Amino acid sequence: MLLAGLSTGHKLGLAIVAACFIAFALGSSFLAPRRRPDFPGKNGLRAFAIVCFLFFAAMISAVEIFGAGGEAKASAQAPAQQAGPATTVQVRESEFKIVPAPASVAAPGKVTFVVTNAGKIQHDLAVQGSAGTTKTALISPGKSAKLTVTLAAGTYTLYCSVPGHRAAGMVTKLVVK
Repeated sequence: MLLAGLSTGHKLGLAIVAACFIAFALGSSFLAPRRRPDFPGKNGLRAFAIVCFLFFAAMISAVEIFGAGGEAKASAQAPAQQAGPATTVQVRESEFKIVPAPASVAAPGKVTFVVTNAGKIQHDLAVQGSAGTTKTALISPGKSAKLTVTLAAGTYTLYCSVPGHRAAGMVTKLVVK
Protein backbone atom coordinates (compact mmCIF):
# COMPACT_ATOMS: atom_id res chain seq x y z
CA MET A 1 0.00 0.00 0.00
CA LEU A 2 2.91 2.33 0.63
CA LEU A 3 3.94 2.17 -3.02
CA ALA A 4 0.55 3.42 -4.18
CA GLY A 5 1.06 6.70 -2.34
CA LEU A 6 4.61 7.37 -3.48
CA SER A 7 5.65 9.62 -6.32
CA THR A 8 7.46 8.19 -9.33
CA GLY A 9 10.77 9.64 -8.12
CA HIS A 10 10.41 7.95 -4.75
CA LYS A 11 9.50 4.63 -6.36
CA LEU A 12 12.56 4.90 -8.62
CA GLY A 13 14.87 5.68 -5.67
CA LEU A 14 13.59 2.71 -3.68
CA ALA A 15 13.89 0.45 -6.75
CA ILE A 16 17.52 1.44 -7.40
CA VAL A 17 18.62 0.85 -3.81
CA ALA A 18 16.67 -2.43 -3.67
CA ALA A 19 18.22 -3.59 -6.96
CA CYS A 20 21.74 -2.89 -5.66
CA PHE A 21 20.99 -4.72 -2.41
CA ILE A 22 19.51 -7.72 -4.25
CA ALA A 23 22.40 -7.84 -6.75
CA PHE A 24 24.93 -7.84 -3.91
CA ALA A 25 23.04 -10.56 -2.02
CA LEU A 26 22.71 -12.81 -5.08
CA GLY A 27 26.30 -12.16 -6.18
CA SER A 28 27.76 -12.96 -2.77
CA SER A 29 25.52 -16.03 -2.39
CA PHE A 30 25.89 -17.64 -5.82
CA LEU A 31 28.59 -16.06 -7.99
CA ALA A 32 31.46 -15.41 -5.57
CA PRO A 33 31.48 -18.95 -4.06
CA ARG A 34 31.80 -20.44 -7.57
CA ARG A 35 35.05 -18.56 -8.19
CA ARG A 36 36.34 -18.78 -4.64
CA PRO A 37 34.92 -21.77 -2.72
CA ASP A 38 36.17 -20.38 0.60
CA PHE A 39 34.42 -16.99 0.03
CA PRO A 40 34.75 -14.64 1.87
CA GLY A 41 37.69 -16.39 3.49
CA LYS A 42 39.64 -15.36 6.60
CA ASN A 43 41.00 -12.15 5.10
CA GLY A 44 37.75 -11.04 3.44
CA LEU A 45 35.30 -11.68 6.27
CA ARG A 46 35.73 -8.25 7.86
CA ALA A 47 35.29 -6.44 4.51
CA PHE A 48 32.27 -8.60 3.66
CA ALA A 49 30.62 -7.79 7.02
CA ILE A 50 31.24 -4.05 6.52
CA VAL A 51 29.76 -4.11 3.00
CA CYS A 52 26.72 -6.05 4.28
CA PHE A 53 26.20 -3.47 7.04
CA LEU A 54 26.54 -0.59 4.55
CA PHE A 55 23.95 -2.11 2.20
CA PHE A 56 21.61 -2.71 5.13
CA ALA A 57 22.03 0.91 6.30
CA ALA A 58 21.48 2.17 2.73
CA MET A 59 18.23 0.20 2.43
CA ILE A 60 16.93 1.47 5.78
CA SER A 61 17.89 5.05 4.84
CA ALA A 62 16.19 4.73 1.45
CA VAL A 63 12.96 3.58 3.07
CA GLU A 64 13.13 6.47 5.54
CA ILE A 65 13.91 9.08 2.88
CA PHE A 66 11.77 7.87 -0.02
CA GLY A 67 8.97 6.22 1.97
CA ALA A 68 8.39 9.15 4.33
CA GLY A 69 8.67 11.78 1.59
CA GLY A 70 5.01 11.59 0.58
CA GLU A 71 3.79 11.63 4.20
CA ALA A 72 5.97 14.60 5.13
CA LYS A 73 4.73 16.53 2.12
CA ALA A 74 1.10 15.83 2.97
CA SER A 75 1.52 16.76 6.65
CA ALA A 76 3.40 19.95 5.74
CA GLN A 77 0.51 21.00 3.49
CA ALA A 78 -2.20 20.17 6.02
CA PRO A 79 -1.96 23.36 8.18
CA ALA A 80 -2.15 25.60 5.11
CA GLN A 81 -5.17 23.70 3.82
CA GLN A 82 -7.16 24.14 7.03
CA ALA A 83 -7.36 27.94 6.98
CA GLY A 84 -10.45 29.83 5.81
CA PRO A 85 -14.02 28.79 4.98
CA ALA A 86 -14.55 25.54 3.13
CA THR A 87 -17.25 23.56 1.39
CA THR A 88 -18.34 20.69 3.62
CA VAL A 89 -18.80 17.14 2.34
CA GLN A 90 -20.27 14.60 4.77
CA VAL A 91 -18.74 11.14 4.27
CA ARG A 92 -20.17 7.98 5.83
CA GLU A 93 -17.95 4.88 5.96
CA SER A 94 -18.98 1.35 6.83
CA GLU A 95 -18.03 -2.18 5.82
CA PHE A 96 -17.27 -1.90 2.91
CA LYS A 97 -18.52 1.28 1.29
CA ILE A 98 -17.98 5.03 1.27
CA VAL A 99 -20.89 7.40 0.71
CA PRO A 100 -20.07 11.09 0.20
CA ALA A 101 -22.91 13.63 0.38
CA PRO A 102 -22.87 15.41 -1.99
CA ALA A 103 -20.98 13.37 -4.62
CA SER A 104 -19.84 16.52 -6.39
CA VAL A 105 -18.63 19.99 -5.37
CA ALA A 106 -19.85 23.04 -7.30
CA ALA A 107 -16.57 25.01 -7.31
CA PRO A 108 -12.86 24.43 -6.77
CA GLY A 109 -11.38 25.52 -3.43
CA LYS A 110 -11.15 24.33 0.13
CA VAL A 111 -13.24 21.27 0.92
CA THR A 112 -13.72 19.90 4.43
CA PHE A 113 -14.59 16.22 4.61
CA VAL A 114 -16.46 15.31 7.80
CA VAL A 115 -15.91 11.56 7.96
CA THR A 116 -18.11 9.38 10.18
CA ASN A 117 -17.21 5.74 10.76
CA ALA A 118 -20.57 3.93 10.93
CA GLY A 119 -18.85 0.55 10.70
CA LYS A 120 -17.63 -1.94 13.28
CA ILE A 121 -13.89 -1.67 12.56
CA GLN A 122 -11.44 1.19 12.04
CA HIS A 123 -11.37 3.05 8.74
CA ASP A 124 -9.74 6.18 7.33
CA LEU A 125 -10.39 8.41 4.34
CA ALA A 126 -7.78 9.08 1.66
CA VAL A 127 -8.35 11.73 -1.02
CA GLN A 128 -6.30 11.03 -4.14
CA GLY A 129 -5.92 13.45 -7.04
CA SER A 130 -3.30 14.61 -9.51
CA ALA A 131 -1.45 16.54 -6.76
CA GLY A 132 -1.07 13.49 -4.51
CA THR A 133 -2.89 11.80 -1.65
CA THR A 134 -3.94 13.16 1.74
CA LYS A 135 -5.69 11.10 4.40
CA THR A 136 -7.15 11.12 7.89
CA ALA A 137 -5.83 9.12 10.80
CA LEU A 138 -7.61 5.85 11.58
CA ILE A 139 -11.16 6.50 12.79
CA SER A 140 -12.60 4.19 15.44
CA PRO A 141 -16.18 2.87 15.08
CA GLY A 142 -18.75 5.53 15.97
CA LYS A 143 -16.20 8.36 15.80
CA SER A 144 -15.69 11.19 13.30
CA ALA A 145 -12.74 13.06 11.83
CA LYS A 146 -12.25 16.10 9.61
CA LEU A 147 -9.93 16.51 6.64
CA THR A 148 -9.58 19.86 4.85
CA VAL A 149 -7.95 19.97 1.42
CA THR A 150 -7.79 22.40 -1.48
CA LEU A 151 -9.21 20.82 -4.61
CA ALA A 152 -8.97 22.06 -8.18
CA ALA A 153 -11.55 21.18 -10.81
CA GLY A 154 -11.40 17.50 -11.67
CA THR A 155 -12.23 14.02 -10.43
CA TYR A 156 -10.86 12.72 -7.13
CA THR A 157 -10.78 9.21 -5.72
CA LEU A 158 -11.92 8.74 -2.12
CA TYR A 159 -10.95 5.45 -0.52
CA CYS A 160 -10.07 3.71 2.73
CA SER A 161 -6.33 3.00 2.85
CA VAL A 162 -6.58 0.20 5.43
CA PRO A 163 -5.08 -2.86 3.67
CA GLY A 164 -7.75 -4.76 1.76
CA HIS A 165 -10.56 -2.23 2.27
CA ARG A 166 -10.21 -0.46 -1.09
CA ALA A 167 -10.26 -3.80 -2.90
CA ALA A 168 -13.35 -4.78 -0.89
CA GLY A 169 -15.28 -1.80 -2.28
CA MET A 170 -14.37 1.16 -0.08
CA VAL A 171 -13.71 3.47 -3.02
CA THR A 172 -15.75 6.20 -4.74
CA LYS A 173 -15.31 9.32 -6.87
CA LEU A 174 -15.84 12.99 -6.06
CA VAL A 175 -16.22 15.50 -8.90
CA VAL A 176 -15.18 19.13 -8.47
CA LYS A 177 -16.82 21.25 -11.20
